[in-house]
Amino acid sequence: QVQLVESGGGLVQAGDSLRLSCAASGGTFSRYAMGWFRQAPGKEREFVAAISWNGGRVYYTDSVKGRFTISRDNAKLTVALQMNSLKPEDTAVYYCAAKSTYSMGEVISVRIDDYVYWGQGTQVTVSS
Repeated sequence: QVQLVESGGGLVQAGDSLRLSCAASGGTFSRYAMGWFRQAPGKEREFVAAISWNGGRVYYTDSVKGRFTISRDNAKLTVALQMNSLKPEDTAVYYCAAKSTYSMGEVISVRIDDYVYWGQGTQVTVSS
């Protein structure tokens, strides 16, 4: 079983940057594709970014392309989300999640239901 702990959230102004980090423990980290999701007040949780087990494939939702970058360090058991040019609409609780992979293929997913393990979330608030 994998435990995930997010950190790095906070209150920033529009145009600022934040770097979220997710630390994993309790499992073989390199066997998991990782994703970042977010949930704004009154809205459903939505996909933000995903990265394959080896970092060779990444994918972003359209609204963050060119502003956010997902990365991972399998040696340090971490996945990060660098968020630049933040906008008020990026305000949400951000969650990292792990999806089991059963092959060496660079599998990723945008589907919430594909992810087995979730962190507790970290709040990001962007003021205008």
